[in-house]
Amino acid sequence: MKIGFIGLGNMGQPIARNLIDAGHQLTVYNRTFSVVEKFASQYKAQVAKSPEAAAAEAEVLITMLANDGAVEAVISGTEEMRGALYGLNKGALHVSMSTISPVLSKKLAKIHAEVGQEYIAAPVFGRPEAAEAAQLWVVAAGKSEQIERCLTLFEAIGQGTFKLGEDPESANVVKLAGNFLIASMLESLGEAFALVKKSGIPPEEFLEIVNAVFKSPIYANYGTIIAHENYETAKFKLRLGLKDIKLVMEAAEEVNVPLPLASLIRDHFLSAIAKGQGDIDWSGLGRVNAENAGL
Repeated sequence: MKIGFIGLGNMGQPIARNLIDAGHQLTVYNRTFSVVEKFASQYKAQVAKSPEAAAAEAEVLITMLANDGAVEAVISGTEEMRGALYGLNKGALHVSMSTISPVLSKKLAKIHAEVGQEYIAAPVFGRPEAAEAAQLWVVAAGKSEQIERCLTLFEAIGQGTFKLGEDPESANVVKLAGNFLIASMLESLGEAFALVKKSGIPPEEFLEIVNAVFKSPIYANYGTIIAHENYETAKFKLRLGLKDIKLVMEAAEEVNVPLPLASLIRDHFLSAIAKGQGDIDWSGLGRVNAENAGL
């Protein structure tokens, strides 16, 4: 399949590589052009110098970008550069894998439909190491025939796909709710490790018990980072965690759902960023809680 791929960050690169390994033809674009050139030379992808060019011959266009603003810029364009919307053919499909707001997802569905293009939302769960191993979980929503069209792509990058019906924004709500669960776990792990550490219990011993009791790879992975305070190796930056928790709160406000824990987590993210720690891993909530405990 001919794929246009926009966004070669920590998640985008391994996803794109796995699609190439599965035999698909990729044309890639990234805002930092040197990243595109290096990737294309290593993995035999075609180089695009604009979002419009990345979409021009694509049957499917995939975007994997950091936030709403970045997605809007590459799809609708800017004053300096025309967007992918102007290159994508009628009947071609945009698959948004980014963690974006439900509001933007609705808007994307509308603007693509107006010009005869297709759109589905398919955000993913998993850190970059899961993307490397093609072990992501895909949450897809949109027209069923368009999701079916992409199943071979999803199989190349993940271990399973969840289908959520015809409304693309449903996938974005689920992705945000899932990220809220992870952030809540990071907050509780940070508080728990602060408690045991200040009580004189080695964090590694507590981690062993947590892993035995909960038997969760998410607890194990993040618990290890917090126990060893390995926050500087950031696979998902703390400032992106703040972006996600804000999106969660906006989505909740749209349907009048109070999320008091989300407000606490937002404040802890803000506290870390105020101290210049926005680029550490988002599990750095553990550092926030340790500092609050006087550690």
